[in-house]
Amino acid sequence: MPYIDPEARTRLAAGDMPASAGELNYAITVLVDAYVKRLADAAGRVRYAHLNEAIGVLECAKLELYRRVTAPYEDEKMAESGDVYSMS
Repeated sequence: MPYIDPEARTRLAAGDMPASAGELNYAITVLVDAYVKRLADAAGRVRYAHLNEAIGVLECAKLELYRRVTAPYEDEKMAESGDVYSMS
């Protein structure tokens, strides 16, 4: 869970960029929480479809980061250092 100290929460709420993985987790969590809360009904109930939608967005963002940034980085490092897999 993204539990960070109150000073960091205030700094992030003011628009500062996250300075650690915990702060990034917190910032993403706050954004998703606000999105799902906005979709809740008048009684504050959240539907599974809304949660599933938010999780799908997070998964797609993760996959796109991997595809666009991580995979090319790993390819570069493999070319520099040699492949680890013998089956490729």
